Amino acid sequence: MAMFHGISSLCLPPPPSPTQITSTSLANSRIKSNLNPTSQSIQNLHANSPSSCSSSSSSRGNEVCLCGRRPFLATISTALIPIHHCNASDSISDDPMAVLNRVHPPRPDWYEEFYAAAIDASMKSYEDEIAGYKSKLFENLTGKAAKILEIGIGTGPNLKYYGNAASGASVVGIDPNRKMEKYAQAAAEASGLPPSKFKFIHAVAEALPVGDASMDAVVGTLVLCSVKDVNKALQEVKRVLKPGGLYIFVEHVTAKDGTILKVMQRALDPLQQVVADGCHLSRETGDSISAAGFSSTDIKNVSVSSASLISPHAYGIAYK
Repeated sequence: MAMFHGISSLCLPPPPSPTQITSTSLANSRIKSNLNPTSQSIQNLHANSPSSCSSSSSSRGNEVCLCGRRPFLATISTALIPIHHCNASDSISDDPMAVLNRVHPPRPDWYEEFYAAAIDASMKSYEDEIAGYKSKLFENLTGKAAKILEIGIGTGPNLKYYGNAASGASVVGIDPNRKMEKYAQAAAEASGLPPSKFKFIHAVAEALPVGDASMDAVVGTLVLCSVKDVNKALQEVKRVLKPGGLYIFVEHVTAKDGTILKVMQRALDPLQQVVADGCHLSRETGDSISAAGFSSTDIKNVSVSSASLISPHAYGIAYK
């Protein structure tokens, strides 16, 4: 994923469940509540990788220099934030469109276009910084991936890696911001992917609109911080992967307990979710991936010097 893909709507407590009142007489009435029940291993990226971030302590080892795009946009966003009711406690429908409308309610066109354009304009230096590391990570697709699904594809910064590592592969990119499509299509064309090999779908990770065991690889970079239901999204990743398929990820994670950074993340988390597309600063995303039930998981943890608020990162590959 890239750094961020849209400014989140403010999530307020849901209104009370509607009731239907049926009266047989003024003296005898009943209220009926309408309840709506709703649910190999990775190569060592530290070796022979470009080092654009400096480290003052040898104990920190090599560091991958990554930046979170949602937190970055949070510093430049001044647009008004649409407000929507949400109901995170309800279980999620299996219908992709229903889930999309539920967890990512429609935004005005101007709003989504603003966010897509902001990403496209602000991500170039970030992508240049981490290109060497991503190249190493995506090399694991070579000879293994004919069908690739990317969750939270955004403006398509990862598409250029598929052409080199998975020549001839077909790619499906999903994103809840429909205005990302033209940018992703342009990135696909620039990467050499023919139109017949790339498809953009307006959807969310909690309900992937592809069949069971249909994908050789799933890619998600800096996206699980903003999905409504991390565990549901990871189960969807597992569902669509073929046996032996791989899930490539790069995610920022919460800081260690007892640190000043942890205190800051917890304090700023509510604001971050509002201005940065639902991005959570305090998620234990690496632990969630480890516990998701993949047959094998190789996760690296690094500290990112150029992204102070979201410096802790987890990255790696999980196999179904």
